[in-house]
Amino acid sequence: MTLQFRFAILSDPHVALPATIWDNPGRFHLVELSIPVLEAVFERLDPLNLDFLLIPGDLTQHGEPENHTWLVQRLAKLPYPTYVIPGNHDVVSQFATECSIGLSDFPHYYEKFGYSDPSQLYYSCQPLPGLRLIGLNSNGFDASGQQFRSGWLDPTQLDWLKQALAEAGDDLIFVMLHHNVLEHLPGQSRSHMGQRYMLQNTNALLPLLQAAGAPLLFTGHLHVQDVAQHQQGHWRLHEVTTGSLVGYPHPYRILELHRDALGWALQIESGRVTQVEGLPDLQQSSREWMGDHSFGFMLKFLTEPPLSLPLAEAEQLAPDLRYFWADIANGDARFEFPHLPQPLQQFLTRFGALSPTGELLPIDNNATLRF
Repeated sequence: MTLQFRFAILSDPHVALPATIWDNPGRFHLVELSIPVLEAVFERLDPLNLDFLLIPGDLTQHGEPENHTWLVQRLAKLPYPTYVIPGNHDVVSQFATECSIGLSDFPHYYEKFGYSDPSQLYYSCQPLPGLRLIGLNSNGFDASGQQFRSGWLDPTQLDWLKQALAEAGDDLIFVMLHHNVLEHLPGQSRSHMGQRYMLQNTNALLPLLQAAGAPLLFTGHLHVQDVAQHQQGHWRLHEVTTGSLVGYPHPYRILELHRDALGWALQIESGRVTQVEGLPDLQQSSREWMGDHSFGFMLKFLTEPPLSLPLAEAEQLAPDLRYFWADIANGDARFEFPHLPQPLQQFLTRFGALSPTGELLPIDNNATLRF
């Protein structure tokens, strides 16, 4: 198969028109910058002759109809096709309210961006001959219409997916969903804090992907730059999760796929929005913002399992970890905390970009993935 193309990913843009912005003192991300940062990325992507753009969810601040409408109109002006899926912020309740759209409304807004059948919350399409893109909805709801805390693929969708994968034939398969399927942080699937970013029923999805030989997942939600891998026999799955456009480090990705004598190669390069009007040093300002808002987050991190430190001890340690999450979000982190207790040092070091043998393995931002 001859297939060579270039595409981009931006994730979790949390688009918020000024009139819709509501204050949340604990938030890490800067929704007031959502539109200027998004425009900065579009300006950088414009001359690249892209084949398409992927946006794996959290398109809007909180599912507001006016924010969805604005984004649909803006995406329609791009010179390349765009494919989207819903994030937890796009459909905050199963049914529409005065402030947000309902789950079934989402595909009607985005008919031109993957949802050729707006009666379905998932789709399969061919962005290019020989490439199959499958967009999934990982937002689940309980009987009262309240959103599940973590991701979920319902049985009907899984049955549809099995058929869609079978019909892909010899196409190269890309799968996009909002919640993480693989762990991007140590112990993520076992952590109360980490589980909310993951799919609950990963064990139902992975066998379907393995049977189809699907090599690539594209996700968001976690707001970090990370590439995770899963090996099962001869099958290797790569999951590329992309950080939020409205949070440090305001990243986006440009990817090129080709095939050579060694097989498929996906080259990933990551960029950063470094300035917007009024913030000439966005990277530093944003990192400080995250640091300023990190204390409560780090207290929770330190006092919950598996660390379960006493609150008084956690309060003393948290200031030393002011930039811990910012460095994780930036990707390819290397942590050294020689002044901290040895057991805590060892635990925190695991969150860096290390190989199983302890060597630095910088693949979160710029890498070539082979499959």
